[in-house]
Amino acid sequence: KFTPTQKKVRTTPGESTLAFYTVKNLSDKAVTGVSTYNVTPQKAGVYFNKIQCFCFEEQRLRPNEEIDMPVFFYIDREFATDPNMSDVTSLTLSYTFFKVSEEDGDEEE
Repeated sequence: KFTPTQKKVRTTPGESTLAFYTVKNLSDKAVTGVSTYNVTPQKAGVYFNKIQCFCFEEQRLRPNEEIDMPVFFYIDREFATDPNMSDVTSLTLSYTFFKVSEEDGDEEE
């Protein structure tokens, strides 16, 4: 299960912002996965910059483990002055979590 911890986060172009996603392993096996992200509207994606993100690395969750994963980002200041962005009032950041491997038990690496 992979969901945003906050439904909305308000930010200003140029301002660093921290958001969290909650992931829970609903299985009885340890799971390792990676995440990919998407920004919509697509034309605004060029202004989205990740500073630090859980999506940079594989994530391992023990059976039934739940964790909050941070993403630290900013929207480039130029977003505010780009006439092509004048109709954009919000951006949506979404993630898809892909299972890379699954292991029996909850042994530590």
